Amino acid sequence: MPKVTLAKTAGFCFGVKRAVDIVYQELEKGNKVCTLGPIIHNDEVVNDMISKGVKVIAEEDIAKENLRGYTVIIRSHGISKEVQDELEASGCNVVDATCPFVKKIHNTVSKYAAEDYDIVIIGSKDHPEVQGILGWCKNKGKALESAEDIEVFEPRNEKKKVCVVAQTTFNQKKFKELVEIISKKGYDIIAVNTICNATAERQNEAQKLASESDAMVVIGGKNSSNTRKLYEICKSQCENTHFIQTLKDLDTELINSDLSLGITAGASTPKNIIQEVLTACQKKEVLENY
Repeated sequence: MPKVTLAKTAGFCFGVKRAVDIVYQELEKGNKVCTLGPIIHNDEVVNDMISKGVKVIAEEDIAKENLRGYTVIIRSHGISKEVQDELEASGCNVVDATCPFVKKIHNTVSKYAAEDYDIVIIGSKDHPEVQGILGWCKNKGKALESAEDIEVFEPRNEKKKVCVVAQTTFNQKKFKELVEIISKKGYDIIAVNTICNATAERQNEAQKLASESDAMVVIGGKNSSNTRKLYEICKSQCENTHFIQTLKDLDTELINSDLSLGITAGASTPKNIIQEVLTACQKKEVLENY
């Protein structure tokens, strides 16, 4: 049987828990609830909400939907100012569950864009959080994710003023590397590390646990950016790393082996899924708190 170690930081972060709790609280009030996009990147949670009557709509469908009488919840990833204005004009009751750390980025980029800085967002341009941040940049923002992106970037403004921020779930080490590259280009740079503390702590713990384990299991939704980054970090330290969404995806050979096994989970992974995987791996072994 394997020795099993569960990361302390595995599971819901503050922003995700807050958003999920808001949805269930609105349901308990008897309100007709709609979320703008899936509230989090976890199919199990989203499907449970849908089964309880929650409607999920895309941002581009706001104008097509009759939202009067609905409580529409903005998910933790946040949205652009344009979409927020459209939503508020639709006649629905808007509840903003944007993560406070993401909201802080909106305020930061809005401030520096107003001062004619170019805004560089280190993160995935296709991620909803980044799309939302771009919508507060007054058309002065760009999302860059790699060293190659940074190398070809040129500021739009003559004074070459650049404000650099990060997607909250971006890899901490990679962010520092990319900021170092852009700093060498001689621009007037303000770099604000907006990776949330919970993400940085989770990544650091996952890296250490993976380096000490024979095998790693990373639990999270297939569309979860932060879980994917956890997997990459663990894989760099432990080749025998497995990305699963639920217990049914778990390789039973891991359970029946004598390997030391580390378990972590993304910020969108609910406690019950983590517990199911832990119980299956742990069996009669005593859990070691990491």
